[in-house]
Amino acid sequence: KDVQKEREPHVYLSKEEVKEKIQSYNSSVTDKLKMTLNANGIYTGFIKVQMELCRPITVQSSQSQGRCAPSKETAFYLPAGCVNTLHISSTNTVREVIEALLKKFFVADNPAKFALYKRCHKEDQVYTCKLSDREHPLYLRLVAGPKTEMLSFVLREHETGEVMWEAFSIPELQNFLRILDKEENDQLQILKNRYTAYRGKLEEALRGALKPG
Repeated sequence: KDVQKEREPHVYLSKEEVKEKIQSYNSSVTDKLKMTLNANGIYTGFIKVQMELCRPITVQSSQSQGRCAPSKETAFYLPAGCVNTLHISSTNTVREVIEALLKKFFVADNPAKFALYKRCHKEDQVYTCKLSDREHPLYLRLVAGPKTEMLSFVLREHETGEVMWEAFSIPELQNFLRILDKEENDQLQILKNRYTAYRGKLEEALRGALKPG
């Protein structure tokens, strides 16, 4: 069940409550991705984000990261089920997490094209809620605990009605059209091959039926 926006009320924890929750969190961690509480009350930790992207992303090659190197970008579909781990702090917002995630993997697309969702289990149902830019993912991770079955994060494009087409460059839009053309041609060829094989079997059966007994 998809929920358009996160509507749960915020519960602000005291410094002592945060300390207790971090101790409880770290005692339950099984993958060594523990949280650390700093003296100023800010804590750091890790979140895992599953990439559920339907449209291709534009990636800048590592060779073009130098100032004098020419820019080289490649668009491709990200493999389904790809999960990335980020080290963030309790002050990082959803928008900052999206920007850091894209920067980590040299994704050149505008961060405004993407949204972060949280997926959680409630009463035997799975809910996917879109988070606002002001949410703090590490706080949500701390409150839910380390189990991804209870809470996980998902990166998606904005829904079709929310697509910010002005955020795409002309080369990106042209590249999307080329990819769509290729997919259309591939699907047409698959369909033609299927009907050619089907026609061949029918003709073979017909020849067998027409043979003199």
